[in-house]
Amino acid sequence: MTTANPHGGCVHGYVHGYSADEARRLGDQADTLAGLLHGGTAYPPGSRVLEVGCGVCFVLEHLADPVAALAALRRVLRPGGTLTVIEGDHGSAFFHPDSADARAAIGHLVRLQAAAGGDALIGRRLHPLLSAAGYAAVRVRPRTVYADRTRPALAEGFTLDTFTAMVAAVGDDAVAAGLTRRDAFDRGVADLRRTARADGTFHYTFFKAVAVNDPAGPS
Repeated sequence: MTTANPHGGCVHGYVHGYSADEARRLGDQADTLAGLLHGGTAYPPGSRVLEVGCGVCFVLEHLADPVAALAALRRVLRPGGTLTVIEGDHGSAFFHPDSADARAAIGHLVRLQAAAGGDALIGRRLHPLLSAAGYAAVRVRPRTVYADRTRPALAEGFTLDTFTAMVAAVGDDAVAAGLTRRDAFDRGVADLRRTARADGTFHYTFFKAVAVNDPAGPS
């Protein structure tokens, strides 16, 4: 679905951890978002397709050098072949009822991921990253998740089981790092959960990029 870790794009730390709860969260995320993120992606019969970063986690956001990883993929992609990359952007989350505590809790996750060498805001950077890695004809389009009481499956599958669960899981690390107090963080998580209720709404944007391997680009 996205890219992995070849030649220099090393992961310095996976901020979400490797618990059974995190595995379930990633499964819920994949099931909930499959149609939204992968709709429109198709390959002609006989195409040779390489999936890098296989599984249910996004990858570029966790790499210290995503340009190096993208450039490395050009070496195994035929000239004129296409690359599809999908990444989120935590800065695109907004919701009702608004909450300063909830926004702060999201910000703590962003800072923890940055400290681990990643970028939770990477979705907005896909076009310049792909261009810097030598790809041509880069096209990036948003894929928006919006949940309200008319979309209960998204409110549960994404707002609660995917996004809020992801934020809640870094509470101990945020407190240990001195970013927040436990009571303030817990209020933020509670306020995020409230956005999935009948009077709440939640919005988040993923970015889906398609680019062409330009053999004349930088190696």
